[in-house]
Amino acid sequence: MRRLVAVITLSVLMAVARPGWVQAQRAEPTPQPRVEPAPPPRVHIRSARLPATIKVAIRASRPGGEPDPRGRIISVQTVPFADYVKNSLPNEWLPSWHPEALKAGAIAVKMSAWYHSLNPTVLDGFRYDVDNTVNFHTYREGRHHSHTDKAVDDTWPEAFVERDGTILPVDYRAGIADDPNEAYRNAHKMAQWGSQYWARRGRGHVQILQYYYQDKALVPIPRL
Repeated sequence: MRRLVAVITLSVLMAVARPGWVQAQRAEPTPQPRVEPAPPPRVHIRSARLPATIKVAIRASRPGGEPDPRGRIISVQTVPFADYVKNSLPNEWLPSWHPEALKAGAIAVKMSAWYHSLNPTVLDGFRYDVDNTVNFHTYREGRHHSHTDKAVDDTWPEAFVERDGTILPVDYRAGIADDPNEAYRNAHKMAQWGSQYWARRGRGHVQILQYYYQDKALVPIPRL
């Protein structure tokens, strides 16, 4: 009996001396279900007006003057929508490129900006649609060019949307020069260099867009 008491006493002392051991015997907390963020609302082309203006967050620049994608937000400017597209496109597509490549780029910038104006961002106390960096499009006031301006004007009545008319962000990446950049088709992104590649081989801007974004449609923007 004395030995049994000694064993019990020793066990109690070990439990007191090893709080982690006692903790291990407790029931694990029930994991909480993961709450997924709600998807952006789907907006049909027939129920949304082309924006008159867009709110642009201006971020601090790097030492060389290039807007810093991670820089602090200095201010939010309200910019006429057409001016925003015209002052972004020449920073994304080279103005010397083929006119059909520039038209494809004009539609991409316009539709992406339109989508983000319908799904604004709130960050650090600022509410905005886009910023002036590669996070969205590199916007530089006063940097428009006659060639890219014409591409914007020529395609202004056109919208590139889902087959059901839903407005979508027309995303793109630089890609590789002198290459069709076929891999981007699977990612539903247009290669900027790819647009020039195909334009120089006789494809129009609609064909270029449909090469990279399959099952999408170019439609006239309705007058609401």
